[in-house]
Amino acid sequence: MTVETGDDVRRRVADWWGTSVSRIEPGVIELRGHPIQELLGTTSLTDGIWLMLHGTLPTPRQAELLDAALVGSLDHGPHAPSIAVARMSATCGVGLNNAIANGVNVMGDVHGGAGQQCLELYTEIRDLAAAGTGHAEATRVVVQQWQARSKYLPGFGHRFHPRDPRRDPLLGLVERAVADSVVAGDFLAAGLAVEAAIAPVPMNIDGATAVIYGELGFPAPLARGLFVIARSVGILAHAWEEMQGGRRIKGPIPPDIRPTYRPA
Repeated sequence: MTVETGDDVRRRVADWWGTSVSRIEPGVIELRGHPIQELLGTTSLTDGIWLMLHGTLPTPRQAELLDAALVGSLDHGPHAPSIAVARMSATCGVGLNNAIANGVNVMGDVHGGAGQQCLELYTEIRDLAAAGTGHAEATRVVVQQWQARSKYLPGFGHRFHPRDPRRDPLLGLVERAVADSVVAGDFLAAGLAVEAAIAPVPMNIDGATAVIYGELGFPAPLARGLFVIARSVGILAHAWEEMQGGRRIKGPIPPDIRPTYRPA
């Protein structure tokens, strides 16, 4: 039996939460190897997000794409469940952190998860096409498989907008980035192929941001995480606005309107 020395124990404890994300010591804060004092005033929040997730700083064009995707996901009004829950929470005497957390916690596979799912869809098409199945056939096969599992294809169609106003400007940025060899264009091609295959149903914000996140090299689960980061800003703004109104215990409908009673 090996007997651990004090140094062995300290090393094992220190390794328990070993990380390459940050280095924090007395007088030292480094993010992915970059001293914080060198980042402050020179690095935007979007650059910082890229740094924390990719481990390097982005080029200006990469940052432009990521920033546009984040801005596109900031808010969608009080009828979005995450916003509504946060606003109701804000009237219940909780802090902003609780209201934000409550809003974030309702973002699941149905509300908030479509970007991740759509990027998984695009990735399947890209990989199948790269394996030698033609791009058109890969799109047909993958779309058919997804539609067999659900009548909703993530990233396409919108319950509110006939055509999502965020689609065209976001894809326009990607098209210019492809033309300038900033990104390869594989995910843009997959997204446009799906849109053509299921026309006239257009791509929505989740489909457009999935194109961007795929082109920028983010794995599919991070598409959901990045959406949560962006939407948290909208949640914060709505929760703060609700707190300024002073109303207490605000429910989902005005108190003079009663829910329909349906006898069992």
